[in-house]
Amino acid sequence: MSLSTQIFIINNIKIPINASQSEAFSIAKSRLRKLRIGDVDVKLQVHRRSVDARRKSDIKFVYSIAAVGDFPKISESKLLDSDITVLKDITIGDINTGTDRLFAPPLIVGAGPAGLFSALFLAERGYKPVVLERGGSIRDRKRAVLEFYKTHILDERTNIQFGAGGAGTFSDGKLVTRINDPLSSYVLGKFVEYGAPEEILYLARPHIGTDVLSPVIERITEKIEELGGKLHYHTQYLRSARKCGVNIAITDKGEVPYGALVLAIGHSARDTYNTLISDGFSLEGKPFSVGMRIEHLADDIDKALYGDYAGNKNLGRAEYNLSFNTKVRGVYTFCMCPGGEVVAAASEEGGLVVNGMSSHSRSGRNSNSAVVCSVFKEDYGSSPALAIDFQRRIERAAFKAGGGGYTAPIITVGDFLSDKCTTEPSRVLPTYMDGSNVKLASCGDYFPAFVTESIKGALLDFDKKISGFASSDAILCGAETRTSSPVRILRSADTRLALGTDNIYPCGEGAGYAGGITSAAIDGLKTAIAIIQRYKPYSFGG
Repeated sequence: MSLSTQIFIINNIKIPINASQSEAFSIAKSRLRKLRIGDVDVKLQVHRRSVDARRKSDIKFVYSIAAVGDFPKISESKLLDSDITVLKDITIGDINTGTDRLFAPPLIVGAGPAGLFSALFLAERGYKPVVLERGGSIRDRKRAVLEFYKTHILDERTNIQFGAGGAGTFSDGKLVTRINDPLSSYVLGKFVEYGAPEEILYLARPHIGTDVLSPVIERITEKIEELGGKLHYHTQYLRSARKCGVNIAITDKGEVPYGALVLAIGHSARDTYNTLISDGFSLEGKPFSVGMRIEHLADDIDKALYGDYAGNKNLGRAEYNLSFNTKVRGVYTFCMCPGGEVVAAASEEGGLVVNGMSSHSRSGRNSNSAVVCSVFKEDYGSSPALAIDFQRRIERAAFKAGGGGYTAPIITVGDFLSDKCTTEPSRVLPTYMDGSNVKLASCGDYFPAFVTESIKGALLDFDKKISGFASSDAILCGAETRTSSPVRILRSADTRLALGTDNIYPCGEGAGYAGGITSAAIDGLKTAIAIIQRYKPYSFGG
């Protein structure tokens, strides 16, 4: 009998939430025995674990178990009948190094997930990349955010949006991605290698938490430098140019030569977008979403989703993901933070932006998520400049509605649905800036009518799906505007080069090609691979 090393995934193994993991392994072995391969020496490990809470009286863990062994060839129909799939090789294989010469090291603008994973991959292969980041290091960012909360004076260069790790570092550290790309496993594996918990490799909704993700980012940056790369913080990229036959990046700290330029600028780099537009790059406006953060008591969400199992330590905090279609546009929840807080995420003076954040333990009293509404090109006028202006006008109006000083406008859900604004928070208390810097304000003061009306309809629909979601004492806090980039920097699908350029590679969420930590990191990896396949490593003097 011919044998070959394979990885079988035994799917849909349901066990009680209080049962041990070993029970899932026993069921997996039983499934293999039914295929008459139970005697094969196999190594079992958890591939995926999710929660099935559709029946609150009988909540289950649903496992997929990976079995690694020298298995005989089995027909696809037999595997399918047993709910078993064969896992394809997900490692990054050998990459053929290109022959083009780099006349300077690769230069990466931005140290978010796209930029860092591009830099790490290049550094591991001897390319010694240089990274420019307008914001500060992780430690600088923590100091800047604490100072902002204390004084309400914003540092426009180092904040929750800008700095090492990008905007996702000061969030829940969510690693959920809707894209089905084998490189996801590579990205998660690297996070674990640099200190993230191993559970992110198999949880259906992996998250790290801001407190754990921050030191992980620090270790990644240290590794890049250990491998010969360089990181320059507090350095603002202005534009690219060519002088005396050399490609250079012009920054506020001087000129930096580059061989290939990776633009991983992040979704809030509006000044860079404007520069690219004025310099003749091809950009387009794209759909995005805006809305508010909704806050409930975490215990209420747990009870609504888990019933009598709420509070079970094996389940942790309950999560949700909801969507509604008005027949014109979509409304959905985004970046749900169980046991988290609403954070001040402004990056421009005079603009009010909120986001969500939680620690790894998710132990806060409230759970929150964005409730956002689709914005189409026709809503703002289609051009990239008008897309940016649409976001900015909402943020400035929200700042004004809050009365200035980055005081956030809030409203109870009951008042929002009743078109009034008189009820102070009571049972559910706001968490934005520790709840001490909020003000009652109508959402109509800063949103177009189509946004507020769409969200009203969605809240009523969501309440049918999660009892109490539209509870009158839940809180809405605005404005959530940075769900994704409002523009896309056009690039070739084959070469990944910005249209009309020979060595500039836009990538990640800021370029309009990703939507979250994992997908942005994957896009950065693919960009690094494209550079490696084209160029040989830079060598000083030749």
